Amino acid sequence: MWMIGLLVVALAVIYYTHLISKWRNPRIDGVLPPGSMGWPLIGETLQFIITGRSLDIHPFVKKRMQKYGPIFKTSLLGKPTIISTDNEVNRYILQHEGTLVELWYLDSFAKFFALEGENRVSAIGEVHRYTRSIALKHFGVESLRESLLPKIENMISTNLAKWATQGPVDMKQAIAVMVFNFTAKEIVFGYDAENSKEKLSENYTRIADSFLSLPLKIPGTIFHKCMQDHKKMKKILKDTLIERLNDPSKRRGDFLDQAIDDLETKKFLNVDFIPQLIFGILFASYESISSTLTLAIKFLSENPQVVEKLTVEHETILKKRENPNSSLAWEEYRSMTFTQMVVNETLRISNPSPGIIRRALKDFHVKGYTIPSGWTVLLATPAVQLNPETFKDPLTFDPCRWKDLDQVTISKNFIPFGGGTRHCAGAEFSKLIISTFLHVLVTKYRFTKVKGGCVSRNPIISFGDGIHIKFTAKDE
Repeated sequence: MWMIGLLVVALAVIYYTHLISKWRNPRIDGVLPPGSMGWPLIGETLQFIITGRSLDIHPFVKKRMQKYGPIFKTSLLGKPTIISTDNEVNRYILQHEGTLVELWYLDSFAKFFALEGENRVSAIGEVHRYTRSIALKHFGVESLRESLLPKIENMISTNLAKWATQGPVDMKQAIAVMVFNFTAKEIVFGYDAENSKEKLSENYTRIADSFLSLPLKIPGTIFHKCMQDHKKMKKILKDTLIERLNDPSKRRGDFLDQAIDDLETKKFLNVDFIPQLIFGILFASYESISSTLTLAIKFLSENPQVVEKLTVEHETILKKRENPNSSLAWEEYRSMTFTQMVVNETLRISNPSPGIIRRALKDFHVKGYTIPSGWTVLLATPAVQLNPETFKDPLTFDPCRWKDLDQVTISKNFIPFGGGTRHCAGAEFSKLIISTFLHVLVTKYRFTKVKGGCVSRNPIISFGDGIHIKFTAKDE
């Protein structure tokens, strides 16, 4: 009997050894980049989500760059993945959007944005063109210049005035709530945070925290809790949509109304997809802004000489006005030369996400390697923007470095808002909010960091216990 038991064990060992070998050495027509696939199912996910204790390139990527070179294979969240830190390769792939690659998300992220039974998350063709068009209409330059700039300045002034009456403020949380509530109310669907029972910004924060968790719908897990938050969000958005469809008097001319107007002409729009579209737009509009602006405030609190230069630039703007109490004008925003350097430098270092994610539509070859069809492709932009060969002392916050960078170098090595046909439609919206915040901040307030300041990557940028800032009005 024991011989049969040993035989069963031996066969099991041989079988699973074969599976592991097959997982770690996938067969393709061509040469895969070097690297390790880790263990079946989990791959190297655990190593990927280990926290890197600085703003430097995440240790997972940096170690493999040193071991395998700028392009390597791995497996993340059960998906075979190619990671590229090669700038030429990244630009080549982005230039072939729709032919070699398509928009893609890791499974945990995708489940929040895809409709049941449909692959909306890989929004290409007509869906992508429509989404970009409607986003540009409501978040683009024309809308910012014609109507949103004074509203943005008022939002920032109101919140800074409130924070100045409080103790130290946790900036990431406070800015996230400020930007989310403004975007949801003024641009997207008329959400009134002050009079609503639902604190939707809290739902979004919990959902964002789950994107790199394993997509397991098991009660008690982070992912399961966040799926419940997502379900609640979808219901609120769908109820608002149906309410406007039934009562045209509630229309506001916002993003939601635009989608309603397009229901008859865009066949992919329906009462299920529109809430998903709004959900994605809201997330994209606030998460990266809150991380970048929080980091900017941290840098400024640690670099008084930069604050001094900013103050001179913005007080000069005030002195040139006929009425120093008038609202910020579009021409004044466009004149903020040093402010733009501060914004660019913060965007260069921050890299809130680990990179740009795509999926290969077919086998293709690059730099002597084959990228297999169906594989995830992660373009690790932090490795480009923190490259010491391009940016001297890349972790040093130095806005003045932008004086010496030529436009070609910038265009090839600075892509905080993506590239190719999917360059972020909200790029100017993000920069305007950050610049306007700095304008109000340095002209009206003093600020001091009183707690926190530890920033890490896991691999998304994280602020640990927060960055707590004390604000004081200058006229006090």
